[in-house]
Amino acid sequence: MHPRPHAHEPLVLELPALPKAVPEVRRAVRDHVGGPCLEVQLCVSELLTNVIAHVGEGTPVTVHLFRTPDGRTRLEVTDPDPHAWLITRHPDEDDETGRGLLLLDAVARRWGVPLSPGGKTVWCQVSLSHDDPETFQVHPTLCPKP
Repeated sequence: MHPRPHAHEPLVLELPALPKAVPEVRRAVRDHVGGPCLEVQLCVSELLTNVIAHVGEGTPVTVHLFRTPDGRTRLEVTDPDPHAWLITRHPDEDDETGRGLLLLDAVARRWGVPLSPGGKTVWCQVSLSHDDPETFQVHPTLCPKP
């Protein structure tokens, strides 16, 4: 897993979905954008954790982080399972799971799940700060400039 050195280039990571990969991918995202970026790091954690829990530990995934032409950050996590089992649940306060998609829905501007015969891609978009078009800065309070 080797992130690209420039934030204006896409970050593409191909890896097995393992619990130990979740903090590694969060770090790669942080390094790629040049500092902590809590919204994107939270989304990538939740999407990878969903693959581990619902498709299976060790499933090959591709994580893709890039800027869209309209100035947003788009995160995509692709896995080989062609079924979408993504259902927003409403867990009780004592439930230990079931909040991932609620968090994704709260943090992302938009998200979706296109299916293909070879798998699915769960994507989300977050708004960018328009201060610097060459960087991936998300809401300054959650993703401060270093």
